Amino acid sequence: MSKETVNCCSSLSQLGMLLFLIIMLGCFASSSMAARPAFLFTRHRGHCTPQYWGSRREEWPKMVPQRSTVSKVFGSRATERFRSDMTLLEAATRNDDVGNAYASLLKQSSAALLNSYARVGYPYKAWEIKILLLQGLISQKDAAQQAQILKKANEACS
Repeated sequence: MSKETVNCCSSLSQLGMLLFLIIMLGCFASSSMAARPAFLFTRHRGHCTPQYWGSRREEWPKMVPQRSTVSKVFGSRATERFRSDMTLLEAATRNDDVGNAYASLLKQSSAALLNSYARVGYPYKAWEIKILLLQGLISQKDAAQQAQILKKANEACS
């Protein structure tokens, strides 16, 4: 065999292997990626998550306009922990909630409140969400627990 023939066969082998890997990856992705989150980074973007409300894809409920402040919606106790001029939009789109139980509580509570007004059948009423937030302000442990409860409700909602 000539050197050109060997190089050609080698290139075809590599191309065939690459094609095989792409096909296998496509099969794997179509069968299991819908059921499993991505490996490195996932962000749930259902119709009830904080990310969804932060993207402004849908008109906000008239009960709580985007410019509504956390202090007006959740009361003076929330003002003790959070900025008094922070809007619900800012609360829903914050990105400092990883490892910060209070920030996570506010983020999930904001989305939950919007869901309670906008989604028929959402498991919590607005007053229940406000109580959950206030109960979560007692300690970091309580904040983490309440945030997790609301996060599950937000992700399960459709």
